[in-house]
Amino acid sequence: MGGKGSIATRKLHRSATIGLTATKVGLRHLGHVGKKKFTVGHSSPEQDEDARIKHEEDIGKTLFKALNQLKGTALKASQILSMEADILPEGIRRELSKACYKATPLNRALVDKVFRDQFGKSPGKIFDDFNSSAFAAASLGQVHKAKLGSGEDVAVKVQYPGIAASIKSDVKMLGGLLTVFSASTDLMPDKNIIDTVLDEITIQLHREVDYFQEAESLKWFKKRIKNEKIVVPETYDDYSSERILTTELLTGFHLDEWLATNPSQDEKNAYGQLLFDFFFDSFFELGFVHADPHPGNFLFMENGQLGLLDFGCVRKMDNGFTKFISNYYKFLIHHHTVEPDYERLRHFYEDLELSKDDMSNDEFRSILQPQLDVIQKWMIEPYLEEKFDFTNWEWPEIKMADTRKITPFMKEINRNLLYFDRTYRGMILLLSKLGATVKTGNKWIGV
Repeated sequence: MGGKGSIATRKLHRSATIGLTATKVGLRHLGHVGKKKFTVGHSSPEQDEDARIKHEEDIGKTLFKALNQLKGTALKASQILSMEADILPEGIRRELSKACYKATPLNRALVDKVFRDQFGKSPGKIFDDFNSSAFAAASLGQVHKAKLGSGEDVAVKVQYPGIAASIKSDVKMLGGLLTVFSASTDLMPDKNIIDTVLDEITIQLHREVDYFQEAESLKWFKKRIKNEKIVVPETYDDYSSERILTTELLTGFHLDEWLATNPSQDEKNAYGQLLFDFFFDSFFELGFVHADPHPGNFLFMENGQLGLLDFGCVRKMDNGFTKFISNYYKFLIHHHTVEPDYERLRHFYEDLELSKDDMSNDEFRSILQPQLDVIQKWMIEPYLEEKFDFTNWEWPEIKMADTRKITPFMKEINRNLLYFDRTYRGMILLLSKLGATVKTGNKWIGV
């Protein structure tokens, strides 16, 4: 498949990588099931749980290794899937989340090729200084430090060659791989849910490979964000193209690096409030969300400022949907803390086209809702008081066996809700790792 600096662009090689990975995962799962049957009655619940977690992590490592070889859209899809708590179990998601940081960088010759394709000359002829070693490597591209003739330090994002052309085939292959898992293991939801998520990922990827569009999104947010503590980098149009994006170089720490400096609780809380307010202001006031909320897209800067990176994935939210979310959360708080109203709750699901119309009331009350109760109580907990401590507060673990119980009653995944949930969970994950206590009282959601 090639070593450092190469991309498996040929369809045959990419298909072979996916096929081999499916075989490895299938064998691992069969081995796990066989071992589980052999140890029934001979192991404690704690040992069984440890074995399950290790099995999920082993599968996640196998997936990540293959997707990192493919780079591009396959790796980006794994990054997105790592944020989907409803799609993959925790152990697999944890391994796939490495796509945020650990992509293998391109070599210098391929970087030069991208510049010659886009500008007709090498980066050394365009910038006063260009560091050929990337300081950040992501799934669709990598970032280099450079200096303009006028003296400004800039970040230059270079898209991997062949990325745009591989979107359709990569997502199709990944869909086939996940469908195999769904059919042969108990670790995945049904195919219709996978297909909806992958279709939306395909749409998102086509947006993300157009750097002209990302530049416009950067400018849009920079113009409209009023909080001076939120920093959106300047865009340099003369040094940007469809596959190369040059922006102001922001300096700071990513989350884990910043936490390693042992910040005070007040500093953690201040950043947590920035993240929380940015999400809610973006969704309810601006009607747009920065919908790629993994930790690698945030920089903890000097003077308590928060830098925002990578605007390849933004999502417009229509006014009707933002009002729906506000009403839905307010209703859930009342339903779970004051007075249950199952009839109206079901209407909410039907309005979002989440549940099937032919589901009986008994099925709704005894099968579907008990599973959703767990999630909904988690959703509303931060809004029952004016402040909430998010330390180690994570998405509730839902077993795939329980997910499969409710799948027959689920009609579809609402696409606006998919983006809202992904972005919201990403924000929650950041607050949890920060260990921040945040003022959660707001005019849109709360008691």
